[in-house]
Amino acid sequence: MTGLRRFIRRHGWSYAFILPSLITFSVFVLAPVVWALVISFQEYSLVRGGRWMTPFYKNYLTAFTQFGGVFVSAIRNTLIYTVFTVTSNILVGLVLASLIQPLSHRLRTFFRAAYYLPAVTSALIIGLTWAYIFNAQWGFANYVLRLVGLPPVRWLSDPDIALGSVTLSAVLTVPATAVVLFSAAMGSIPREYYEAAELDGAGPIQRWWHITVPLIKSTTLYLVVIYTIASFEVFERIYVMVPSGVGNSTQTIVTQIYNNGFKDLNFGVASAQAFVLFVMIAAVAVVQFRLLRSDVEY
Repeated sequence: MTGLRRFIRRHGWSYAFILPSLITFSVFVLAPVVWALVISFQEYSLVRGGRWMTPFYKNYLTAFTQFGGVFVSAIRNTLIYTVFTVTSNILVGLVLASLIQPLSHRLRTFFRAAYYLPAVTSALIIGLTWAYIFNAQWGFANYVLRLVGLPPVRWLSDPDIALGSVTLSAVLTVPATAVVLFSAAMGSIPREYYEAAELDGAGPIQRWWHITVPLIKSTTLYLVVIYTIASFEVFERIYVMVPSGVGNSTQTIVTQIYNNGFKDLNFGVASAQAFVLFVMIAAVAVVQFRLLRSDVEY
């Protein structure tokens, strides 16, 4: 008891300062997450409340078996979308930041601001723009194809290429956050490293590969994790570009959660699918942390 009093007397003010944030986090984040976990094991109704199910994992079983296993297709589509978009965002961001870095301070600032514009633009606006571009009748993509003598393509209505079209729209959107963070990370690398490598005869590509890339590994890890989470949770782009869906070809995990939770009011199954998504993101994040962790400090 004496030890507790001493601890409160010594650190009490520190915990008092973080108490408002802790209460806000508990009420608006932690409590809903715990409640959703409870609902995932219940048959829940807004009128009757929750009723525990037998067996307790029935909602999880239903999530994978309802409508011919559309949730499995949604997981596959989400993984395909994530692999392509995360890989392209990291590579494009790294290349653009590397091209910007040698420029003068004024030009670097200009390009950072220019490339950051997509980050402050609504995802719905970006999705609507790409929906117009891929319109089968009067979209810009088919206009270009007609100019070179190729037949028009049903970009967003053909089940075989609809997911590819949505993924292409994400790949062709400049990864604003990656460009800015990579550029900032490259700017913090001491110039002495490059000067020493240059004296040893290393060329620009060798200096970039052996100095720049390893020393921005922690930034790369951060970007890979946040882009992976964003890609696993893709919804607005799908909802705007293919609002009616193209069979199961454009279903993702979050669209399935939305359909079950807000259209069919099947909260138990929607919560179960949400926790499947949570486990997938957590597992992938752990692997990424183990593969990309860096012990280099400078």
